[in-house]
Amino acid sequence: MNVGIVGLGLIGGSMAKSIKTRTGHTVFGADLDAETMTLARMCGAIDGVLTEDALSRCDLILIAIRPGAAVEWVRSHAPQIAKSAIVVDLCGVKRVVVESITPLAEQYGFAYIGGHPMAGRERGGFTASSEDLYVGASMILTPDKRTDMRLLETLQAFFLDLGFAGLTFSQPEEHDRIIAFTSQLAHIVSSAYVKSPEAQRRRGFSAGSFQDMTRVARLDEDMWTELFLDDSDYLVKELNILIGHLTDYAQALEDRDAERVRALLKEGRELKASAGGN
Repeated sequence: MNVGIVGLGLIGGSMAKSIKTRTGHTVFGADLDAETMTLARMCGAIDGVLTEDALSRCDLILIAIRPGAAVEWVRSHAPQIAKSAIVVDLCGVKRVVVESITPLAEQYGFAYIGGHPMAGRERGGFTASSEDLYVGASMILTPDKRTDMRLLETLQAFFLDLGFAGLTFSQPEEHDRIIAFTSQLAHIVSSAYVKSPEAQRRRGFSAGSFQDMTRVARLDEDMWTELFLDDSDYLVKELNILIGHLTDYAQALEDRDAERVRALLKEGRELKASAGGN
């Protein structure tokens, strides 16, 4: 199978490396950064450049760039995409991307499905990418009533070959609602947490809890600004819920109400236990 990958950063670069390490597929890559393209070719992550000719011969196209850029790329390259091809975007939000690319797929006759690999690292770029990034991860796909079952079977086999533990099916609306809580909120909390003056004076006083809370503060502000704004309705709702809970803790501490503090902590512990998993 010929696989085209648009964007060779952490996500796309890891896809390329995983494909070349774990399958016999041919990979064509495209990235705006010339150094990234050179590195990808030198280390064998791609077999060639995703030219217009190579694009027309691709059976599967993975788009691993920001949402707005992904939509624009499909809009400008749709005429070169084979009608037999499957296009999967790997963006961190789904509504705005799916709503824009679906009509283009219908117009030009190729298959399209939204996707989101649930894996990442605090540092981005091709140099941070890895052939084992997706091992044990979940791959979210957003099929609709037009999605062919054979397409899903093809994608399931493909992603399982890359080390994914399995597929999770969702609707774009559901995806964006849940991801606002499980991912985007965590990045905002981490970014806000490190702004305390004590963060600069903590040497010798920090351990695992501090590392856990601050890891994702090393974010790409341009990418995450776009993701946050594309999902702002659900993200603002989650932020307001969190602010309400934090206010409860602050008030109980101000009042030196030990029973209230204990009750709040017990409630959090029990909710975590009932949620299970990580």
